[in-house]
Amino acid sequence: MGKLAASWRRKTPSDIVFFCFTHFFVFFVMIITLYPFVFIASASISDPGMVTRMEVWLFPKGINFDSYERVIKEEQLWVSYRNTIWYVLVGTTINLVMTTLLAYPLSRRRFQGRRILMIAITFTMFFSGGMVPSFILVRSLGLINTRWALVIPSAISTYYLIITRTFFEGIPESMHEMATIDGAGELRIFIQMFLPLSMPILATLTLFYAVGHWNAYFIAMLYLSREYLYPLQIFLRKILLMYEANDLMLDIQLDRRDISRTIRYATIMISTLPIICVYPFVQKYFVKGVMIGAIKG
Repeated sequence: MGKLAASWRRKTPSDIVFFCFTHFFVFFVMIITLYPFVFIASASISDPGMVTRMEVWLFPKGINFDSYERVIKEEQLWVSYRNTIWYVLVGTTINLVMTTLLAYPLSRRRFQGRRILMIAITFTMFFSGGMVPSFILVRSLGLINTRWALVIPSAISTYYLIITRTFFEGIPESMHEMATIDGAGELRIFIQMFLPLSMPILATLTLFYAVGHWNAYFIAMLYLSREYLYPLQIFLRKILLMYEANDLMLDIQLDRRDISRTIRYATIMISTLPIICVYPFVQKYFVKGVMIGAIKG
């Protein structure tokens, strides 16, 4: 307490004002960011009538789990869940392998032509072929209505590639030279030296790519027309659109129109909770990886 009081005495009035304003602003942003999630969680287990009458603001009222029971009984939900898990696992694996394999040679200063190649790759961040040429390319490759249409075209993100290359460049060149002198090849150096030292950036890439695959729905709308291949977000989108049209949700027979609102909230909770539960375990790597990539860029 004495050190804290002494530190406050050393602060000028402007420092105190700035400190209080910053903390108040951060607290305000936290509240407005957290409130929608808390409201949806409360509304999903509240009485449908109270939710419709807008009597639920923060805490649940009239605890009711009928919405979750109806959503869980929907077969298409679990089909979409399995598809999304496949897209996340396979897609993220492909993303990590392709991104690191390309970032490693681009980070080596002795690699001839890396500047030209990097310029060509960066060019794609600002100019792309567009939606129609991309669709034509995917169709010509025979990927339409296949699972690979959601993971192959997005195998590498240019932005994440640049971050990864920047991280690799921060690893001392002397380590690479010593391994080369000992007779290690590039593949062995990459697997046994660079990857173990790159856990922060790998965790960051895993989080970014996994969240991207989990939330992807537009690319699925373009390349998929068979329901058994739909990801979870397409299922969620269908529910939201049907609710807005005051229609029934898929094959679920609703007793009251009020419950359609809580069903929507329950579906949102079911579709977002897994990725939220994973985030705390990789948060420290996420922050460290982003900061290192930014500082050394």
